[in-house]
Amino acid sequence: MGGSVRDVNSKGELDEVVSGGSPVVLHFWASWCEASKHMDQLFSHLATDFPHTHFLRVEAEEQPEISEAYSVSAVPFFVFFKDGKTIDTLEGADPSSLANKVSKVAGSIHPGDAASPASLGMAAGSAVLETVKELAQDNFSSKEKSKLQSGLSSHLKKRLQDLVDSHPVLLFMKGSPEEPQCGFSRKVVDILKEENVKFGSFDILSDSEVREGLKKFSNWPTFPQLYCKGELIGGCDIAIAMHESGELKDVFKDHGIDTINEANITDSGNAKGGISKSTDLSTALTARLESLVNSGSVVLFMKGKPDEPKCGFSRKVVEILRQEKVSFESFDILTDEEVRQGLKVFSNWSSYPQLYIKGELIGGSDIVLEMQKSGELQRTLREKGILPKETIDDRLKKLISSSPVVLFMKGTPDVPRCGFSSKVVNALREEGVDFGHFDILSDDEVRQGLKVFSNWPTFPQLYYKSELIGGCDIIMELRNNGELKSTLSE
Repeated sequence: MGGSVRDVNSKGELDEVVSGGSPVVLHFWASWCEASKHMDQLFSHLATDFPHTHFLRVEAEEQPEISEAYSVSAVPFFVFFKDGKTIDTLEGADPSSLANKVSKVAGSIHPGDAASPASLGMAAGSAVLETVKELAQDNFSSKEKSKLQSGLSSHLKKRLQDLVDSHPVLLFMKGSPEEPQCGFSRKVVDILKEENVKFGSFDILSDSEVREGLKKFSNWPTFPQLYCKGELIGGCDIAIAMHESGELKDVFKDHGIDTINEANITDSGNAKGGISKSTDLSTALTARLESLVNSGSVVLFMKGKPDEPKCGFSRKVVEILRQEKVSFESFDILTDEEVRQGLKVFSNWSSYPQLYIKGELIGGSDIVLEMQKSGELQRTLREKGILPKETIDDRLKKLISSSPVVLFMKGTPDVPRCGFSSKVVNALREEGVDFGHFDILSDDEVRQGLKVFSNWPTFPQLYYKSELIGGCDIIMELRNNGELKSTLSE
């Protein structure tokens, strides 16, 4: 053992170590995943602190047989063994949980003490601990998430306002302009470079507070988001339309945005579907890859086939597409080495699977999973005409069920726009009720549609478990009778 990390190159090698009965911690990682790299640093320091435990590492995509055996669909992913058996797993970049789970399987450094990033021993240097703290902060608790969803704090609003005002043109995106982490972000970066404008950027994957808060701050649920002089222009589709019509150039000109010399701009690609062009591919291969990514409305380049995936990442995307009831074409990159290597250059995306919608790269397993969780994937599929357009009733049902308690009001809880809404907000807060909210002044379709849907002509409207409780008068009556909290917790 010796307090070091050992790379595993076969399932037989892994089985041999596990069968020995000693504690084993296995880390599935990927070289392209920053979270994996940070967690691997912590993993190495834990190996030093627990020298009598086997610390093993597997590159998930390079060892599909091992990944398959443990149903790995996202990285980082950890499996814990003791006495020859699997006793626990951990998915995601959660430093404190990793340290505590290692302590549980291997025995605490100091008996009776829980392990944590701050108590990993002298081996964990300050730089690593700082990275771990940042990662832990990014994985903020569900309680904090709930608080964020019920309204933005004044501190967060100020922080977001400072961010959007920090550059004349600012792009909130996934990744950085040099390394976009989704096709939509890449597309807007290409557009801004074609417009010859200086712009700042913020990686929303690096800060979950900003990522979630900005959706409410801007009343815009997806990313990227493009701002000019502190005003939201829109997302990818709007930027494309404005760019193609020449309107975007006019906006920048009207706001006095500086342009930069074309000679100083790095060519980011042909701007078609967010795919960076390459001088390393033959004309024939480029034409073939363009034909493949456009061979269907939705195309998945994966390892194996949809009915027989050869890696957990590919299986996960197949499952997501089937859950969304999407018909899709697929290409098994294991059957064609030229396509497998060429597509990495063609798309400027180094791993598989890769999902394309209408010829545009969406991303890999982690991006698709995040988009599904946020609802962005379904919105994209509807906007691209892959799925039928969402009806107003469908939309209202989703909004009403978005939280156990939902208040449709004028304004926000921190800034109500009418006295009735303010009264209901105060009543809910006095009773300690957590609630989601929707500003009906921001969306006339919801405002008018909800009156018909609920058969209730005024606002605010309060819902509990998708059932209408009533408006201001009913809420005040329930509160005065001492029944409000119990009604909203039955």
